[in-house]
Amino acid sequence: MFAGWHESVTVAMNRKSGASFRTPPLLTTMACMVFVASAPNPAKADIGGMSFWLPGLMGSLAAVPGQPGWGLANIYIHLDTGARGGKEFQNSGSVVSGLHARADALAIAPSYTFATPVLGGQAAVSLIGVPLSVGVNIDATLTGPRGNQISGHASDRRAGFADLFYEATLKWNHGVDNFMVYVTGNIPNGTFDATRLANLSLGYTAVDGGIGYTYFDTKTGREFSIVGGVTYNTINPDLQYQNGIDFHIDWAASQFLSKDTLVGLAGYFFQQVTGDSGAGAKLGPFRGRVLGIGPQIGFIFPAGEGYQGYLNVKGYKDFATENRPEGWTAWVTLAFSPTEEKKPTEPMRPRVVK
Repeated sequence: MFAGWHESVTVAMNRKSGASFRTPPLLTTMACMVFVASAPNPAKADIGGMSFWLPGLMGSLAAVPGQPGWGLANIYIHLDTGARGGKEFQNSGSVVSGLHARADALAIAPSYTFATPVLGGQAAVSLIGVPLSVGVNIDATLTGPRGNQISGHASDRRAGFADLFYEATLKWNHGVDNFMVYVTGNIPNGTFDATRLANLSLGYTAVDGGIGYTYFDTKTGREFSIVGGVTYNTINPDLQYQNGIDFHIDWAASQFLSKDTLVGLAGYFFQQVTGDSGAGAKLGPFRGRVLGIGPQIGFIFPAGEGYQGYLNVKGYKDFATENRPEGWTAWVTLAFSPTEEKKPTEPMRPRVVK
């Protein structure tokens, strides 16, 4: 997805305060997709070094069911990444060296959680639209789209909307244990341009699916979540380039300091398990890998009658990269979701003793 959608729009339930909170499914696990389409990262693995999945998309409380009804998540993602001049990578139709890419994206994800159980679990669906701005700078273009040798500095910038992303989740709760399955993908917007360094669309469709688990003890306020998935990418017809199959794990651990504040760590592991292919794969079947880790802090607050808000800020620093650009990402998530309806208490009736 979005080079890995970062704070996957996760469903979070604040049972500790007696209210339930759900960040739209795509935000917790979906911000991921949105950013993937927008950021032009360099590397030898996956075209441009970017994958459909944005590592770090899934976060704390990812597998916890939410309350039925409509929700809305807004996620701002800033990505800054690059590869030194000694590394070659393929960006669109060019083989380039010494790339630096920056991207800013705002993912807007309405979601709906169903009240009727499905296979004993809770189903939810989300759509994500992403207005964004992408900038790419390179030190040298070694081979252009038509095979011409070019050198010198070049840059490109584009602004607009990324592909449309969708996500569906199914979640179960059993005491402190929560389980989830999900599927997500994109609908290309048709704006991909093989002659541009910066693109707003992936130029192909991808489908990602996986499972997740969250341990959440409301008595101690401790939480741990882990989500793993696999991405299949179709071929980019403009480039005749097909990314390999990707495997990814996102995890997060947090401690509630109070009923409405949490702090913790989050991280990810991303590994391309099969090589790239197609006539356009000029650098061969290179496989990419990256690990990342960083801090997070979250706040839950009332947001009008029947709703509550959630603000989460987190950041990741890449390390142990292989055939991918290296950098950092920052996530700011503001989500609104239904709270648990309070059942009216019945007035006590006088006891009649016969």
